[in-house]
Amino acid sequence: MATQAHEDALHIAMIPWLAFGHMIPYLELAKHMAGRGHRISFLSTPRNIDRLPKLSPNLEALVEFVKIELPSVENLPENAEATSDLPYDKVQHLKVAYDLLQKPVAGLLASLAPDWVLYDFAPYWVGPIARKLGIKTAQFTIFTALTLVYAGPPWSSKGGDYRKKPEDFTVAPKWVPFHTSVAFSYFAINKIFDDAIKMNKSGVSDFYRLGAGQEGADIIATRSSYEVEPEWLKVLEELMQKPVFPIGQLPPRSNDLNAEEENEAWKCIKQWLDSHNKGSVIYVAFGSEAKPSQDEATQIALGLEDSGMPFFWVMRTQLGSSDKDRIKLPDGFEERVKGRGIVWSTWAPQLKILAHDSVGGFLTHSGWSSVVEALSFGRALILLSFLADQGLNSKFLVEKKMGYAVPRNEFDGSFTSASVSESLRKVMVEKEGCYRVNTKMEEVIRDRQLQEGYVDNFLNYLKSTRPRRERLLG
Repeated sequence: MATQAHEDALHIAMIPWLAFGHMIPYLELAKHMAGRGHRISFLSTPRNIDRLPKLSPNLEALVEFVKIELPSVENLPENAEATSDLPYDKVQHLKVAYDLLQKPVAGLLASLAPDWVLYDFAPYWVGPIARKLGIKTAQFTIFTALTLVYAGPPWSSKGGDYRKKPEDFTVAPKWVPFHTSVAFSYFAINKIFDDAIKMNKSGVSDFYRLGAGQEGADIIATRSSYEVEPEWLKVLEELMQKPVFPIGQLPPRSNDLNAEEENEAWKCIKQWLDSHNKGSVIYVAFGSEAKPSQDEATQIALGLEDSGMPFFWVMRTQLGSSDKDRIKLPDGFEERVKGRGIVWSTWAPQLKILAHDSVGGFLTHSGWSSVVEALSFGRALILLSFLADQGLNSKFLVEKKMGYAVPRNEFDGSFTSASVSESLRKVMVEKEGCYRVNTKMEEVIRDRQLQEGYVDNFLNYLKSTRPRRERLLG
């Protein structure tokens, strides 16, 4: 039966950043809200919308995908509309093009006249646009509360931050009142420092975007829950000086699994997974944006080989056609691991793979969506981060005894094949210690009633504070 809008239904516009690690959680929240009868206008570029997972029939009438053409800018390859289409050093040009969407977004919001607009960290300019139109705003970031705390209060992004060099970010910020080991490794912050903290080609830093977006929003929403990071949420509430809403972990639902197509690729993957014992396979994937360097890929491959364990590796050899640094496997690797390991170079259905009984561990980049998916299915986490907030997630997961990080050089991030194989054995073979699945956290993420309650609480606030329609029409 089709879901229908009810009398007090909200109309909510959503504007995610042009990264699938952001668009997919936005879409997941859209499905939760549409499933309760609210109308959603999901704004993104044509090619991105065409690549998003299909909605179930009962939600199609309530989720409208609004396509906005991305302007052409210098140094941005044609058809590059998402971060996954670009090597890291070209993503700044995507932000230049994204900022040129201010005028068309303003026109769309004026014509759509939603009750609320939810926007990501990147379009920091949405707040002032919406305010002029009488539309309420929520900055919804897919980051955890601890990442937002680490970025600091909104004013810190405008030159008020005492942290001026990479070393300053390798310890917890002054505003964190409790002891924690969560902080950037030097290699992780050094990699993103110029673009994220100082300034990139778009004229502002990512931290500025985040802070300015927070200042311009009526409320802050974050992918978090009190059961997972209570202490970080408390600090975040104090820093923001405005309402903060955790919207839960947005775990996958059973119908998400059913929604993925039963294509020939999955049949081939499933046949291979079926041939292995329960909990014996290591699933290896590093998300849509993270691509290991050639040396890192070589060490990962040799570590998997040396571990002696079966593995399924979804390997990204390049990020878009403009990425000239295509990575290769060691000579003879695939022949040596034939039958025990598979390297898959095209898209793979991650949810279906993680849900398969033969998968026991997940060698992951620590992207939060992947973490939540893995814990939903009770898979152990072996952590190897490469970009942005992934390093903070990894440190948090280790501190909470929810995962085990591959040991690496804190200064340059290097690691060896031995450290990879030893980490896999610690988690997959050794039974002592705290390296296996954190069952308490698994139960929290699987608690459907608990997770849905966060979305209900968020929506109840949006309904109780919606603007008067006369303002939007006047």
